[in-house]
Amino acid sequence: MHCPFCHAHDTKVIDSRLVAEGDAVRRRRECQKCGERYTTFETAELAMPRLIKRDGTREPFDEEKLRYGLAKALEKRPVSEDQIETAMTHIKHRLRSTGERELPAMRVGEEVMRELRGLDPVAYVRFASVYRDFQDVSEFADEIQKLNRTDVI
Repeated sequence: MHCPFCHAHDTKVIDSRLVAEGDAVRRRRECQKCGERYTTFETAELAMPRLIKRDGTREPFDEEKLRYGLAKALEKRPVSEDQIETAMTHIKHRLRSTGERELPAMRVGEEVMRELRGLDPVAYVRFASVYRDFQDVSEFADEIQKLNRTDVI
């Protein structure tokens, strides 16, 4: 692994830990030349299904779009980076485990809502309001009531 600071080839792994329920490895590294430290994540690269958009076009799964959507919903919420990575791992695992080569893009949104519901109710309602295109306050109230009913049961 090249150092992102000085581009030297010689780096040393200082610490390795499993993250995302064992589906990834977090490594702390130190450059032997400049002494800077940085973190890398290692995951298995498995093929994700292509997504079929509402207009019928197809596009490859974009992990950065998923990360951005989660981060936006979780902005200023008490959720750690490890929890976000775990949520992403769960979503990708469920999408991959369908065995399908292509899935409706809506499936990703539903999986994000499933993860957010358990992670942070406020983030869940934020995401749902954009994803489901809420038009007025009553739609927020309905979603919150549904959330409260499922939490009680």
